[in-house]
Amino acid sequence: MYKPQLNTQLAFEDFDQPMGLSMNPENRWIKKAAIIPWSELEKDYTKNFRNRKGNVAKPLRMALGALLIQTEYGYSDEETVLQIQENPYLQFFIGLPGYQNQAPFDASTMVYFRKRLDAVTLATINEKIIAANSKPTKTVTDKQDDHSDDDHNSGTLILDATCAPQNIKYPTDTELLNDARTHLEKIIDVACADNGWTKPRIYRRKARQVYLAIVRRKRKGQKWLRKQIRRLLNYVKRDLDKVEIYLTAGYQLTLEQENWLTTSKAIYAQQKYMYTERTHSVKDRIVSFSQPWIRPILRGKARTNTEFGVKLDVSLDRGFARIEKTSFDAYNESTDLVNAVRRYYDRNGHYPARVLADKIYRNRGNLAYCKERDIRLSGPALGRPKKNETRDKRISYQDNADRIAVERDFSLMKRRFSLNLIMTKLPTTTLTSVGISVIALNLSKLMANFSRPIFGWLVFINQIFCKNRQKLVNI
Repeated sequence: MYKPQLNTQLAFEDFDQPMGLSMNPENRWIKKAAIIPWSELEKDYTKNFRNRKGNVAKPLRMALGALLIQTEYGYSDEETVLQIQENPYLQFFIGLPGYQNQAPFDASTMVYFRKRLDAVTLATINEKIIAANSKPTKTVTDKQDDHSDDDHNSGTLILDATCAPQNIKYPTDTELLNDARTHLEKIIDVACADNGWTKPRIYRRKARQVYLAIVRRKRKGQKWLRKQIRRLLNYVKRDLDKVEIYLTAGYQLTLEQENWLTTSKAIYAQQKYMYTERTHSVKDRIVSFSQPWIRPILRGKARTNTEFGVKLDVSLDRGFARIEKTSFDAYNESTDLVNAVRRYYDRNGHYPARVLADKIYRNRGNLAYCKERDIRLSGPALGRPKKNETRDKRISYQDNADRIAVERDFSLMKRRFSLNLIMTKLPTTTLTSVGISVIALNLSKLMANFSRPIFGWLVFINQIFCKNRQKLVNI
């Protein structure tokens, strides 16, 4: 259940300050709250709640504001609530009518905030924030209505991909097999306790000794390690057979136990295949028992050749970042260039004059697509240089200098906005963390423009307009 908030565009003058508290109207959180079109976002958020029964959900401004605060500082859920409780500026930012000493919500509520604000909703919010603080551009329908012949390409689209690492322990074969074994043993223990069955002999102590011997040994010979992995595989296979016997006897697994069993079977099959084929790679390899959807992402970086997390494509249009694609599986990012250019056309009503991207984007299909639409894709032509070809080094240098902007944004999101280590545990909430980081990045850019006098006056006029319009609606 959700009750629409009438006065979400709260002005600083309406915030109830207790006696003796003097707040600074130039505070960054007050300015940041003025940038976000809360009333516009509230209309779209209300449509997600169709059930008229149940507890009343927290307002959008409180949910989005709390997640932005957490992303800005990298707090835990508990620390985020404590900081909001102690800071009046943060209470104003999340939409409280006045300063209060009590916590506005429980720390566990942050989990529901991340689930309700999914990746699609955050992408819409990001577009609304950008549109509210950008100059209006002609769309495709506007150009048709105006019968304009100005189809000239303009603007720059920058594309690149990165990986947001997940907070998991480094995966090894022995760790994965041990996790599978211990979880299967939990299923066996619960099944025997619920039905009064005698616990079978599964040699859990010997299996534990084999695992500890591998962990404690500094130098692991290849033949010795292969022998220990075979023993661990046998222990896991024994546990899987026992669980199948219980299932045949009519034992019903819980949802959590079903996930454990499915993951254990997949780990056993992958490890058995790699052991038999004497290889270290397998398709859709599981690297974490608790988060089996995570895949290894080969990045080819000097510091970390392989990362474990979600891969995302980001585009920059007029300096603002947008997520073009996210996936937990490794993919070729060059396949997303055409879709990114089409979305650019839908937003602006024309194609970009140039697309700045890595060498991997310069394949024959993308080059042909850009050539048909008179779009210049940065970088040299494919193949050997022609005999009498002369390249403009000045243009190449300028393209490389401008493309650095997306690398700078990646660095900023990972250093300041918590993209360097995703702490959430579910695939949906992981994508929410990525989307919040992009919104926080765009807000930081708008805050840099906020210091300009003209931009500040425009935001102040917008606040007055929203406040007067709300009064007319109430009347």
